[in-house]
Amino acid sequence: MKYLMWLLNAAIFFVLFAFALNNQDAVTLHLFFGARWQAPLVLILLCALLLGVVLGVVVMLPLWLRARRSRRIAVAPAPIAPVAPQVPDAVAVPPQSLPHGS
Repeated sequence: MKYLMWLLNAAIFFVLFAFALNNQDAVTLHLFFGARWQAPLVLILLCALLLGVVLGVVVMLPLWLRARRSRRIAVAPAPIAPVAPQVPDAVAVPPQSLPHGS
């Protein structure tokens, strides 16, 4: 199974590498207020992906921290009161049979 995952990862890498090699043409990204950015298409796509990941982490961070804090509070052990050992009142012991002739 490990080799199958390596093969899948290698295939994904080579497909993305071929995509990057085929998209080296410069494109112009028109930003606000007349600003322009000219770069290879792959670089612009990579920047858009990284920006999306960073924004996703920033948006989810408060939720993750709140869940972690509530889990830490819920998992904290409650103080345990000492419990007296329970001793049975009477224990029935079967009589031992002695061998004959002793």
